[in-house]
Amino acid sequence: MGRNVIKYGAVVVLTAWSAAAAASGGGAGISADEAWQKLMDGNTRYLESKMTGVKNCDLAARDTLAKGQKPYAIIVSCSDSRVPPELIFDEGLGEIFVVRVAGNVVDPIVLGSIEYAAEHLGSPLVVVLGHERCGAVTAAVDAKGKPEGNIGAIVKEIAPAVKKARKEAAGKEKAELVETAINDNIRLVAANIQKKSPVIRHMLKEGKVKVVTAKYDLDDGKVTKLEAK
Repeated sequence: MGRNVIKYGAVVVLTAWSAAAAASGGGAGISADEAWQKLMDGNTRYLESKMTGVKNCDLAARDTLAKGQKPYAIIVSCSDSRVPPELIFDEGLGEIFVVRVAGNVVDPIVLGSIEYAAEHLGSPLVVVLGHERCGAVTAAVDAKGKPEGNIGAIVKEIAPAVKKARKEAAGKEKAELVETAINDNIRLVAANIQKKSPVIRHMLKEGKVKVVTAKYDLDDGKVTKLEAK
């Protein structure tokens, strides 16, 4: 087991890499672009009702995965019950590392989860996955005054996206404002992952990981890459 010490100013992060992960450049042994294509292939099977992911949930798969995991992608997704990443990407056990939270926002615990999968498991791709008509973003659009309580904490995280969207969608209908805020929130979350995680920032510079933004369509089930503005 190799051991690296990465320094970020006064912060020292100790990382443990397995020999296999170090040799392959990632726990899954594929590039970020290849990982994205695997997700898109899975989404196509989902759209065409030709899903095969359940085959990777049998006894043999469970026995193999009991010894360890090497997920090829990290999905930061909304908790919405209509957007389960394992289903919409048609993947079985051990293939994607999923972190779900309302509004697909990030806090230190979510960031730590992402860092664990990227650094320790070697997953080369981080996907921030939002979806249309997101309830958490809609709540942030509808919020009046200072948000309170635990739900308020989520609204507070989404508020910068709503503020940005109000300028971009000024004079538009509420539905368009919400969708603009959803898109802005996805992009801001991706930016925050890089801004707030020195581990991910370092891995990006070294080409060990890639961050992608994407959006799920509730009506047709399609996942589309969300391009940067």
